[in-house]
Amino acid sequence: MRRPSAVPDGVAPVFIVGYGDIGRRVAALWHEKGGPVAALVRSRRDTGPTRPAQGDLDDPQTLLRLPTHGAILFHFAPPSPAGLADCRTTHLLAALEPSPPRRIVYISTSGVYGDCGGAWVDETRSVNPGNDRARRRVDAERQLADFAARHAIPLVILRVPGIYGPGRLPLERLRRGEPVVCPEVAPWSNRIHADDLAAIAVRAGEDDAPAGIYNASDDQPSSMTDYLYRLADAAGLHRPPCVSLEEARRTFSPGLLEYLNESRRLDNRRMKEVLGVRLRYPTLSEGLARLR
Repeated sequence: MRRPSAVPDGVAPVFIVGYGDIGRRVAALWHEKGGPVAALVRSRRDTGPTRPAQGDLDDPQTLLRLPTHGAILFHFAPPSPAGLADCRTTHLLAALEPSPPRRIVYISTSGVYGDCGGAWVDETRSVNPGNDRARRRVDAERQLADFAARHAIPLVILRVPGIYGPGRLPLERLRRGEPVVCPEVAPWSNRIHADDLAAIAVRAGEDDAPAGIYNASDDQPSSMTDYLYRLADAAGLHRPPCVSLEEARRTFSPGLLEYLNESRRLDNRRMKEVLGVRLRYPTLSEGLARLR
């Protein structure tokens, strides 16, 4: 990952909406740069050096006086749990109208592309979401683009596939021996290591980072089956049994089937060439090495 040169005095403040795993990683990196960080949280809790701002995206009345003026906004919150529109982003942007941030970085999903039949996909491909979860992400992207254009502020959208890394590995699934689709018929999928994603987001928040849409993925598309096999090997666990696509469609949960119904390979060249990103974990081999 490209690292910025010496941090100048008065590095911009950051406000994080969606203070989960990636939000905390971004906060830690921004603290290293010497900048102040605040985060939206639903209840008071220890956030260390990050200043908490209490509020709930599902309750617009709690979003008054957010510390966003002159700040870089990292919007990592998941969309509304149902429907076709992301009301959480609607509520957030309404609260930001009186005091817009200087820049927005939004973590979206590569699911906005829908099923691409295993083709390579770059950022010029039209969105074609195949489920309501992805449709809500498309709605959030549209709302953010309209807001950014209206206020003449840069917007970076990171379209992100499956995230893996310490603390977010499906080891329990492997221990339970849940089946996977056999490798010869498994659809293409993509991944990004959590540490790389946090570093990409920080880079996207810098003043000289070009606005736009980027596929935030590693260099090695494979399949969910390949990922789980390699994770099992790295963790010293048994590889899960495999079933046909027909059996999977009869027995897998609706959530898993959403992923099985889509196949694509993300082209990440724009992220590397335009943002100047150098991945720490370009393949699963590097990303899973610490488990061995």
